Amino acid sequence: MRKAAPYIAGLAVVVVLTVLAYQSGPRRRPIDPLPLKGGDERDNRAIGEIDLEKLYPGLVLRSSKGPEKIVALTFDDGPDKVYTPHVLDILREKGVRATFFLIGSRVDEDADVAKRIAEEGHSIGNHSYSHPKLTKASPLLAQELERTKEALARLGISDNGFFRPPYGAAEPSLIEQAADLGYRVAMWSIDSLDWRGLSRTEVIRNIQGYVEPGSVILQHSAGGPGEDLSGSVLAVRDIIDLLTAQGYRFVTLPEMFPSPEKCSGS
Repeated sequence: MRKAAPYIAGLAVVVVLTVLAYQSGPRRRPIDPLPLKGGDERDNRAIGEIDLEKLYPGLVLRSSKGPEKIVALTFDDGPDKVYTPHVLDILREKGVRATFFLIGSRVDEDADVAKRIAEEGHSIGNHSYSHPKLTKASPLLAQELERTKEALARLGISDNGFFRPPYGAAEPSLIEQAADLGYRVAMWSIDSLDWRGLSRTEVIRNIQGYVEPGSVILQHSAGGPGEDLSGSVLAVRDIIDLLTAQGYRFVTLPEMFPSPEKCSGS
């Protein structure tokens, strides 16, 4: 029994420290977060989908195919003042740059956080202005993309030329219209499923076992009303440490998928 005493005492200290850290972490929620116009992720996320990457090579991007051990962290639905700053703190601590797909209305709402994302060297993609469910070409798509570009431009920020459709919902006509508007469509190869309110351990499990060279990982740096992303935020540091230990290097999407102009040297 004496041998167990130090273990029990140590365990108690760990529990207390964990509780204190968690209370000071990203558990706080916005009182009235801006809603996602298309509704909650769980109600809209497509299960089956056409293999758009094969239909539109170079326009629809899920992962790079080379042997280099690179991986891209991507965060959707920001910015906000609750979760996004914690994600940024961890990325800065680890010296990692990521890609953030921002919602234009939230850029207008939390401009200071959007500016911080750009100032700290992260890449910013277009995730529409109000997060409607856009699956096909429409005048609304052009309006949503343009309004977000304008919201970013007011802060002196240019987007990176990548568009991520809300909910990952896209049909061929949407891909073609986005291309006509100057965008490549960035999907992902690994979904953390953090929008389900998963724990830190569950998010890590959903990512760690599926990473391969060229993976694009999807997490969220903000959510809809009532969504709890604290587990996902807490997992970011672990994901970085685990993949770094495996020899992976973190890159932004423009680094993983250089534009054709840059590839040709023009």
